[in-house]
Amino acid sequence: MPGSTLNVLVLPPFNEQQRTRLEASAPHARFTYVTPKPGAMLGNPTSDQVAEADVIVGNLSPERLPEATSLKLLQLNSAGYDNYLAAGTLPADLALCCAVGAYGQAVSEHLFAMTLALMKRLPGYHDLQHAHDWGDLGPVTTLAGARVLVLGTGDIGSHFAQLCQAMGARVTGANRHGGEAPAGFETVHPIDELPQILGEADVVASFLPSSPATQGLVDAAFFSAMRPGAFFANGGRGDLVVADDLVAALVNGHLAGAALDVTSPEPLPEDSPLWDAPNLLITPHVSGGFHLSTVLDSIADIAAENIAHLEAGEPLRNLVRR
Repeated sequence: MPGSTLNVLVLPPFNEQQRTRLEASAPHARFTYVTPKPGAMLGNPTSDQVAEADVIVGNLSPERLPEATSLKLLQLNSAGYDNYLAAGTLPADLALCCAVGAYGQAVSEHLFAMTLALMKRLPGYHDLQHAHDWGDLGPVTTLAGARVLVLGTGDIGSHFAQLCQAMGARVTGANRHGGEAPAGFETVHPIDELPQILGEADVVASFLPSSPATQGLVDAAFFSAMRPGAFFANGGRGDLVVADDLVAALVNGHLAGAALDVTSPEPLPEDSPLWDAPNLLITPHVSGGFHLSTVLDSIADIAAENIAHLEAGEPLRNLVRR
């Protein structure tokens, strides 16, 4: 949009430094910040604010997009964007960009900590602490010399692989097409080869997005193909896993443990069998929020870059659809 003045509507809770970086990207633009209410991640703009915006930074509800009559760029604060891809959701001339690259450190560290906690039996010792029981839960395992299989070799998967590699693990990746190994990986296989490689891994961690090809991928056959005593972790999307099959693999002892930061549905219903499955550690989809300050730093930087590119008529970063 060379030569025009942008109206930029900002929904994430950026601090003063982040706002300064954002505004420096377009000195002549008008920025409107919507402060989130307590307990909310994003601000809730008025209909007039949405209608006037040329750019919205933040995940405006897809149901509200018809209000955005002037919108040229929707810069999501999430790496995922599947909620916006249904036919008719996006206006034809709207550029949609995601925040891939903002969550690698936060999500990978969270899932790494969960996995290592299971390998060292820390949840069990936490239970003993509350029972005032000075007990010994027996042998533990290590990532040193372990074989780790990471499903999804993008930003988050690569961060996770490097953390495991730093602990002495040998890391294999799997993605849609295989190909060259990114940082942290020794080799990368096509996802179609999972039945042949699952049994080699001591830890299987997934950061796959939701798609028709991934929904229900991790089922009874998947767990049966895993090595007895292996660990499973999921930080991608909850619909990857067939919950009853995971519970069965934990109850029968085939898996040593599992870590989930995502479930399907969310929130997890009170009557879900996942709550009481043995050796299962669950967190409520918090690894990818704004809890780590670097996440909002990165989102602000991505948004600033794309606002500058939009103003100059240049290609956009993380463009999902135009």
